[in-house]
Amino acid sequence: MKAIFDTVSYNCSKIVTNSYSTSFSLASKMLSDSIRQDIYNIYGFVRFADEIVDTFHDYNKEELFNDFEEEMYKAIKNKISLNPILNAFQQTVHQYNIQPELYEAFMKSMRLDLHKTNYLTDEEYKEYIYGSADVVGLMCLKVFVKGDEEKYNELKESAMHLGSAFQKVNFLRDLKADYEDLDRTYFPNTDLKQLDEASKLRIIEEIEEDFNKGLVGILKLPVEAKFGVYTAFIYYKKLLTKLKKTPSLEIKNTRIRVPNYQKFGLLAKSYFDYRLNLI
Repeated sequence: MKAIFDTVSYNCSKIVTNSYSTSFSLASKMLSDSIRQDIYNIYGFVRFADEIVDTFHDYNKEELFNDFEEEMYKAIKNKISLNPILNAFQQTVHQYNIQPELYEAFMKSMRLDLHKTNYLTDEEYKEYIYGSADVVGLMCLKVFVKGDEEKYNELKESAMHLGSAFQKVNFLRDLKADYEDLDRTYFPNTDLKQLDEASKLRIIEEIEEDFNKGLVGILKLPVEAKFGVYTAFIYYKKLLTKLKKTPSLEIKNTRIRVPNYQKFGLLAKSYFDYRLNLI
């Protein structure tokens, strides 16, 4: 029965989420059972695409990416794939009517990572972030509102700002790996060879503005999603605070982390905020 294969596919997406991101998997566990699996399905899809362009250096990444993209379209068209990650993703795409322009924009940004290493203008930078982060937030939002188009349109802008904030925090804390290992620089008009405090604070102010706009949408999310998304918000805000306190030279030479004991402390704070109706 296909139901057994679908269950295996869902389990694979959950394993991918738990294996690749302790913070995201922790936040996902705070979502309602009714939507959690679909967020796993989305994460598994975006994680695999990202892994192709970021880590499979001993293989023909472009060929792998082309194959993955082709299989994605086949999975969505045929409503099945022998790739369990894509089989799970297509289920969520169809259940919540996730539009092609969202996952196509995501794949476009991932494809840029195969060759493009510098983003010299604000336009290039914003287009990349839209595809790599904003649309992921929008796909998740489709699940959070369970396909309610009116609610989706109401929260769309906030979801995009939240996705941007998460991505920019990742860019800032991954400067060393992106610059030294992958030869990439995402922030325009910023000399990473001489990153100074002024440049760092300018980036952080931009992220803080995205967070503030994203929080407006979190407060309006359905109850099934609010606690989980707020948990992720609190975690990334903590990362940003640590980055703000870290000298720019140190950011270039290390990767800032939130220890597990602090993550559980942040989870407790999120829970109390939620229970006391502070969010």
